[in-house]
Amino acid sequence: MKATPICRFVMLLGIVVLSLGLSPQAESCSRVLWSDNDKAVVVGRNMDWLTPMPVNLYALPRGIKRDGMTGKNTLTWTAKYGTVVAESSDGMNEKGFAGHMLWLAESDYGTFDPNRPSLSVGLWLQYYLDNFATVKEAVEFTKKTPFQLVTGTFEGRKVTVHLAFEDPSGDSAVIEYVNGKPTVHHGKEYTVMTNSPTYDEQLKNLRQFKGFGGDKPLPGTTDAADRFVRAAYYLKNLPEPTDYRECIAGVLSVMRNVAQPFGAADPARPHISATRWRTVSDLTNLVYYFESATSPNLVWVKLKELDFSEGAAIRKLELVRDPDRIGDCSKQFKPSQPFVVPSPDLK
Repeated sequence: MKATPICRFVMLLGIVVLSLGLSPQAESCSRVLWSDNDKAVVVGRNMDWLTPMPVNLYALPRGIKRDGMTGKNTLTWTAKYGTVVAESSDGMNEKGFAGHMLWLAESDYGTFDPNRPSLSVGLWLQYYLDNFATVKEAVEFTKKTPFQLVTGTFEGRKVTVHLAFEDPSGDSAVIEYVNGKPTVHHGKEYTVMTNSPTYDEQLKNLRQFKGFGGDKPLPGTTDAADRFVRAAYYLKNLPEPTDYRECIAGVLSVMRNVAQPFGAADPARPHISATRWRTVSDLTNLVYYFESATSPNLVWVKLKELDFSEGAAIRKLELVRDPDRIGDCSKQFKPSQPFVVPSPDLK
């Protein structure tokens, strides 16, 4: 199935998502939401992957017409909100609603049924960023609309991801598909997400550790369950920031603690992932921060300074060929062609 002209007008969120199927041992990434400080609601995300994953930032305006690429009953929509995305599975819209897709090996979207409303998993995050301003709206839609996610394959492996999102009120949700149906964890208490096992099992495991009801000491490996515990622990113990700079630095410090270093020499784990880049979304002030593991510089974009009006051009902040950018890059986006979203597997 070839991408339609409408789909060509969609930014690439699916290519990197599909590449997440390279190896079951490469299931990585971490997300942490810090909403109980008095400076800003901020969320950090690490992208961990087997090979280098250079990305650019894209500004996508309102009014883009999209379809879910799944045939006659595909979801169709027009973007209500402008978004900034990191060319993959992370982004924030102009209302401060942000989302992050992470790998989850246990995900099961069910057998594709062409008679049901459906959506390619590569467009799952973009659909939510385009259409919702709050977590409550997104959760209500998920519970009331019986649409089906349709996965794809990359090098013969099935794509399996789960989704976290949050808004400026500090509200949060995690959605996982198990046995073909969505499981929604909704509430401000859901501040941390990594990968396997499923979210309910991660929460159960967390309660075994000191500070969360158990007596086990803080774990130190880069396994997803250990990263979940460490992220929760260090988030819980962050000092109250004295200013905005310390607020951003605080969440970055947690993300760096749960990052994975390059080149871990372990013959038993030849496909171990390393942290390739990270983001921080400031949902209060609408600032999107980006840090590459191969660049010493932090860059950021102020969404209030971008043109998201209907009919505006898709614009790109080039980071791959210009890795030495630094600081506020809000005025440095240039008109760009979008990427093509790969088709899902409809068999």
